Amino acid sequence: MSTVETMALAGGILLFIISFASTQIALYILICSMLLGPELVVGATAGTTLGRGVTLRVDDFILVIIGFSWLARMAIYKELGFFLRTPLNKPIALYITVCLLSTFLGALFGRVNLKTGFFFVLKYFEYMVVYFMVVNHVQDKKQIRYFLGALLFTCVVVSFFGISQIPGGGRVSAPFEGEVGEPNTFGGYLLFMMAVTIGLVLTSNLWRDRIIYGGISTIAFIPFLFTQSRASYLAFFPMLIAFVWLSEKRKLILLFLLFIVALLPLIAPQEVKDRVAYTFTQQSQRGQIQVGDVTLDTSTSARLLSWEHAVGDAVNHPILGFGVTGYEFLDAQYPRVLVETGVVGMISFLILMWAIFKQGITVFAQTDDPLHRGLSMGFLAGFIGLLVHAIGTNTFIIVRIMEPFWFVAGMVAMIPELETRNTIAEMP
Repeated sequence: MSTVETMALAGGILLFIISFASTQIALYILICSMLLGPELVVGATAGTTLGRGVTLRVDDFILVIIGFSWLARMAIYKELGFFLRTPLNKPIALYITVCLLSTFLGALFGRVNLKTGFFFVLKYFEYMVVYFMVVNHVQDKKQIRYFLGALLFTCVVVSFFGISQIPGGGRVSAPFEGEVGEPNTFGGYLLFMMAVTIGLVLTSNLWRDRIIYGGISTIAFIPFLFTQSRASYLAFFPMLIAFVWLSEKRKLILLFLLFIVALLPLIAPQEVKDRVAYTFTQQSQRGQIQVGDVTLDTSTSARLLSWEHAVGDAVNHPILGFGVTGYEFLDAQYPRVLVETGVVGMISFLILMWAIFKQGITVFAQTDDPLHRGLSMGFLAGFIGLLVHAIGTNTFIIVRIMEPFWFVAGMVAMIPELETRNTIAEMP
């Protein structure tokens, strides 16, 4: 065994011990690793959705170790419970079951490499383990505040990292993204975190907190622009419109939104303007498609054509699809879910999306606490933005978007329980 392998093994054992002793410390470690863990590419599975192999990050391993330590802790200390019952448990179980069934059938008929498909489905569930860990651990508002602080601190760190890339030109991305980088992923992450901070700005009673949250949102907005991610730009305005719908300060937000729309053409960096204009002004080349009188660039055209082919091919396996990783790479969530898991998988995915939305809107409507209300509002607006982001990206299976998303979802899910406990505690 090499020195690196020995150190990795020792680190894994140490992390397991720390996680077993304190789930809270483990969750802080996980938060920091979400955007600050380097990636490893394992295997090469041509002809599947992988294309470039199974992508594993350090935080994948950290989450697996923390997850096993948490399960071991639950098994030994049975009084801690196992999976706390929440409105998302059944939709999550349904979607994962359909993904597993579809993938095993795909492997049985030779469409899926079983190892690759298993790893991908495991990664889907891995993100949701974050949710279960949070809902089983959060006990009071103080923990929510501290976890939120850690999430926002990580956001600030990676935002400054993105800002540091701007002078070098090109599209910015998160740390440790390899040689190419993934600007769309970074854009989706920043979109969600900006939504959370904007929600907190709108509900905070203290000017100090408003300035802090507003400052974080502004810092995140700078690298967001320079990701040059058109899927993220497309999702930005629905996210803001969600605040117009949700907030009591809707007139003020609407005026601010109109101001931003009017000001953007004047203040937007030239790179951003060029990126948006390129969609419609690229010189004529083979592979472009025309929508009405508008000719789209080759990248957008290729994506739309791949969606068309996927929807057309989905009729060959309409019930449970080709299996996860059983079809060629698709950089769009909805056609990918349809072609990989069929109509049954698409329905189960939409049920899960509806359950997330319903839980968020229910919590938001029931809470009066400024922190809880801001967190649930920001979560809802961010979720709506990610639903739009998913039109052009595999948003809901990307680790660097989904780990923060499911972490916040877990905190939002626990708000009614925490407020109920607080009410009981205050009763004479």
